[in-house]
Order: sequence, then C-alpha cells, then structure tokens
Amino acid sequence: MPKKPLRASAPPDSALARTLALVRDLRARCPWDHAQTRATLRPYLVEETLELDQALRSDDPDALRDELGDLLLHLAFQIVIGEEKREFDAETVTRALEEKMWRRHPKLFGDSATPDHEGWERVKRRERGARTGRLRGLPPSLPPLLMAFRLQERAAGVGFDWPDAKGPLEKVKEELDEVERATGNVERATLEDELGDLLFAVVNLARKLAIDPRAALERANDKFQRRFEAVEQLAGQRGVEIGRAGLDELDKLWDEVKAQSL
Repeated sequence: MPKKPLRASAPPDSALARTLALVRDLRARCPWDHAQTRATLRPYLVEETLELDQALRSDDPDALRDELGDLLLHLAFQIVIGEEKREFDAETVTRALEEKMWRRHPKLFGDSATPDHEGWERVKRRERGARTGRLRGLPPSLPPLLMAFRLQERAAGVGFDWPDAKGPLEKVKEELDEVERATGNVERATLEDELGDLLFAVVNLARKLAIDPRAALERANDKFQRRFEAVEQLAGQRGVEIGRAGLDELDKLWDEVKAQSL
C-alpha cells in the first residue's frame, strides 16, 4: 500500500511562514490592516483573483509572479484572522488539504490493489454527503459561462455525458433550429429560453472538444475588436463616416480587413 507522505514542520523562514509573519506584523502595527475583517477583504480577494486570471491569460511571467504574490497575501490574511479567532491556523488548513487530496487520489495514497472506480466528482459527492445534490456546492457568483461548464463537468463526473463530440454537435444544431423557430414567437421569455439552451449546448460542445469556452470567447472578442478598429481606421482613410455609412458599405470594409488576416 502506498504510504502518505510524511509532513514536516514548515521552517520559520519558509515562504508561507514569512508571509504569515508579514501579515501578523501588519495587523499589529498598521491601523488599516488591523481593521480588516473577512467581510471587508472579500471585494479585494475577488479583484485579485480576477487580476491573476488575466495574468494567466496573458502568460506574462512577471505579472503572474506579482499577482500570485497578491493572492498569497490575501490567503495569509484569512489564515491569520483564523488564528486570531482561534478557529484554525496554517497547519490545520494544510492538514485538511492533504487529507482531502489523499481521499480524492485513492490510487496514489490508498490500497493499490483496489481499482479506483470513482472519479473526482464522485468522491466529492461522497464527501458532501449522499443527501446533497450532485450539482450543489458551486458558488452562485460564478460567471454564467463558467457555471455552465462546471455544471456539465459535474454531471459528466457521474456518467451523464456523451461519449464524444458528435452528440453535443447535434444538440447545437437542434437548439439552433429551435432558436430560429422561436424568433417568430412574440413571447420574449420563450426566445430567451431557447437562446440560453443554445449557449449551454455550445459550452458543452467546447467541453467535449477540450476547449475552454472562456478562452475561445476571449479570442473571438479580441478578434472582433481588432477587426472593427481596423474598419474604423480604413473608413477614416477613405472619408467614410461610420455612423452614416450603410451596412453594405461597412461589410465591404470588414471583408477587406478580414482578407488581411487581422
């Protein structure tokens, strides 16, 4: 049976220990830092997480280093506040993380003779309890695109999934047909429902093709912005007023820009 790795006490000069010491010092000597609570830090944590996400997207090592540092500071703040309340500390946080990873990787840390028939989502469900719905537990503040992706991942984790991308592709076509039929419907709610189903199906197709739908949409947004700005520049060179030009004329400019592979 593979053994769980032994834990060693973090040396006092380790990166985490130094970060925690920094936060303790800030809390002791800076009035602003001392006044912070879990609630007051939440908006900054969300902001720093989004900035880290942007650094990951840009793949800029310097920005990534800085944003990881900012996020580490916020994590240290929450640990120190937990210490002050005598609820938990860095050791208990790390211990809980270790035990969770041991449970979710039974083939690595459990009995190697026992096949691992449980996927990650199955183990998470067992931990949450049998009475908890399989799709429960996701933060409601997740952006809708990411929420759709995670809901589909969780369902797939217990076997509710197509074997390949053919099924989702057919579903996209089906939902597109339903949107087309709904455009003649005077009920806005019906059209909204059908458009939502179409978007959800497209996210599922991206997932089955191992494409991050957020990254794909970001690339499309960047491409559209780049091309439209080129259209504006080209229109200016030719004396075309964007706001007064007809769609046919703007389409011609768009095609010229697109032909340049912009």
